[in-house]
Amino acid sequence: MSASLVVEGAVARLTLERPEALNALNRDVAAALEDSLKRLERSCEVSVVIVAGRGRAFCAGNDIAEMPALKPAEAKTLSRRWQRIMDRFARLPQVTIAAVHGYALGGGCMLAAAQDLRIAEASARFGLPEVTLGFNQSYGIARLLDVMGGGPARDLLLTGRAIDAAEALRMGLVTGVVPDGTLDGASAELAASIARHPRGGLAATKSIVADIRAGKSGEAAQAYAAALRRDKGARARIAAFLARRQGNKI
Repeated sequence: MSASLVVEGAVARLTLERPEALNALNRDVAAALEDSLKRLERSCEVSVVIVAGRGRAFCAGNDIAEMPALKPAEAKTLSRRWQRIMDRFARLPQVTIAAVHGYALGGGCMLAAAQDLRIAEASARFGLPEVTLGFNQSYGIARLLDVMGGGPARDLLLTGRAIDAAEALRMGLVTGVVPDGTLDGASAELAASIARHPRGGLAATKSIVADIRAGKSGEAAQAYAAALRRDKGARARIAAFLARRQGNKI
């Protein structure tokens, strides 16, 4: 088992399960992630997904042991496969949270960037070392530019240097930093707080943001009107809010 998916109520936890290899990404991991993504895409109960790594690292990147045997056509196919996986994470209706500890390098850094939110332990390290080995990062660049902006993303892509969690926070790569040893609790708490919101509103907001970033209109007004018309949970919460406000006036 290269990755596991555990669902508890509205929160799922997707964990990379190659601790002996610092959760390096290989074909088996790709297959396991594709299977987990298929389950999440079909789920009507899960609102939030935590993506994490077993052992000492989140993910040390693509497995270099696979690279020497790859023919050019195979390398191209594999890179496109990983790009599709990253795109599928971004398109999930659930809010995704990368919970990063240890290393998030290369493909591991891109996997973290593919999630909606990223929290890291203070000792976590991020980087894109591909350029130091003589080749380029083959997927995830557009997402990194979206998350970090052009200047910071080019810094990581072109220098190959590693940064700590504090610098990652300043550069916009992560959205929060927590003390070492508290990541599991912090990510679970964040997931639970988001999962309390109606699932339809979360999914619609994700879709609108993705459309706007892709240069489309986003159709925010249409989605808002549809929620008011069809989403019983949204209507119930609005009614409860109005009742509380009316009660406060008495």
